[in-house]
Amino acid sequence: MPQTADFILDRLRQWGVHRIFGYPGDGINSLLGALDRADGDPELIQPRHEEMGAFMATAHAKFTGELGCCMATSGGGTIHLLNGLYDAKLDHQPVVAVVGQQKRISLGSAYQQEIDPNTLYKDVSEYVQTCMHPAQARQLIDRACKVALANRTVATVIVPEDVAMEEQQTSPPRVHGGVYTTAGYAASRTIPAQEELRKAADVLNEGQRVAVLVGQGAAKAADEVVEVAEKLGAGVAKTSLGREVLPDDLPYVTGPIGLLGSTASHEMMMNADTLLFVGTSFPYAEWLPPEGQCKGVEIDLDGRMMGVRYPMDAQLIGDSRETLRELSPMLERKQDRSWRERIETEVDEWWRVLDDRAHDSADPLNPELVVHELSQRLPDNSVITTDAGSVANWWARHLKLRRGMSASLSGNLATMGPGTPYAISAKFAYPDRPCIALVGDGAFQMNGMLELITIKRYLDRMNRSPLIFCVFNNGDLNQVTWEQRAMGGERKFPGSQDIPDVPYAEWARLLGFTGIRCDSPDEIGSAWDRALRAEGPVVLEAVVDSEVPPVPPHIKSMQAQKVAQALREGDPQTWGIVAKGAKQKMHEFTESVKSSVRNRER
Repeated sequence: MPQTADFILDRLRQWGVHRIFGYPGDGINSLLGALDRADGDPELIQPRHEEMGAFMATAHAKFTGELGCCMATSGGGTIHLLNGLYDAKLDHQPVVAVVGQQKRISLGSAYQQEIDPNTLYKDVSEYVQTCMHPAQARQLIDRACKVALANRTVATVIVPEDVAMEEQQTSPPRVHGGVYTTAGYAASRTIPAQEELRKAADVLNEGQRVAVLVGQGAAKAADEVVEVAEKLGAGVAKTSLGREVLPDDLPYVTGPIGLLGSTASHEMMMNADTLLFVGTSFPYAEWLPPEGQCKGVEIDLDGRMMGVRYPMDAQLIGDSRETLRELSPMLERKQDRSWRERIETEVDEWWRVLDDRAHDSADPLNPELVVHELSQRLPDNSVITTDAGSVANWWARHLKLRRGMSASLSGNLATMGPGTPYAISAKFAYPDRPCIALVGDGAFQMNGMLELITIKRYLDRMNRSPLIFCVFNNGDLNQVTWEQRAMGGERKFPGSQDIPDVPYAEWARLLGFTGIRCDSPDEIGSAWDRALRAEGPVVLEAVVDSEVPPVPPHIKSMQAQKVAQALREGDPQTWGIVAKGAKQKMHEFTESVKSSVRNRER
């Protein structure tokens, strides 16, 4: 007879779960047997580590909009999932985790591998329950999926192994306490009250210099954002998680904001008189206008996050697309387009600055040039992932995304490690789309190298379009090195920052993949060409200069003081930092002068 484990998988299938990322263990033996009997629906994807499986489930939710699902055994396996699940929680992605537990008869006896996942998961998981009876499985799976989808969060079901082994009960007994639930979730149309929409329209119509900031909550509202920005004569900046909302070839898209941001975004924010936030909770106040400078309108589906980043005059709780559709007819087209023209000049200048920076000499290879050359070659419909580290700066700034492309990273948790499993998950979801991961050598050593073994296992699924892992080899945990200088006033500490030199391209070749190593600015373009033409997975090892600083769009006085302090203390890279950092900032001055000359000539 079918077991409870079989019923759990069938119920997940009814919820649209056709792929589970999980690693085996005796605490989920029955679930593994049920997966075998399921004959590939849902299929089990076996990563090299449970954390990677949770990252893959998060990426599946991010790139498909569907429910992500991961699975782990009791004890250590359950613990291993946590970091990837926190990534889902903080980036508001619907993920269900199914984890094993020791048999009920042994609980409370300090049995081997016995932990308390109910307590452990209380913070990461908005819904966490243990299935204590076969008749309970239906309502627990249904509730977990509903909570995950409705609240865009993590939900967890814990399954003791003896419950999983028992005969399934598809419907609970008709007794007091029996609960009967339904599979399926339909999102509602959520729009704000008319009076709040009118208030928002008044604020935006009165503003003369409107700046729009979009996050991942605006992902399905691209056309509506464009329409509103056109009416308001506004520029649009993007958070890292909102990277794919609008294409970068729109002349008024100022690009990233914050430490990873552009000078165009910074200038727009510092000179705006009105803000419009759409689907974002960007946290860094120092990169927003000073309090009191701007009036503000915010659109967010989550009322709990409304008005927590900047004082807002109108708070529109609703779906971004539906809310903008209601708001747009109330907006008046601004006749004075001087603000928009100013923004477009700043954007054009910024792209020229990036071009200049990318072509600065470095030893041996400028990391900015690596991404600059990729940007010119990006295939249509690409999925581009990245990792925490200095590489995220180049990913945020230099990639000129076009409509139809997808891009993401660990935004709010900003943890090391997701870049590689994100790309693998995207390839499972979209085998015909090119998937490219830009990762630092630190993150690749941490877990990315082993996940190439996962690719080897599923190689027949990975050959239909480019799958490229570009590893930035600089022998340094580079982002933290710069943070030590700019935030702590500390010189680089080689004992914590230097990492072993590993032949990443050779590792790829050992696995039967294409491995390309490049340390020349004259050859990086052809290296990308070769990688994009290759059959099967590719590791492109770019040997880059760790002294090229991820200079922010505006150097705060405290940051300058801290860096100066670090250099005075005898940082081992002092002279390279000074020369290369000065050259980067000089490009901004040079391009600004050129823009002024062009404007006068007009």
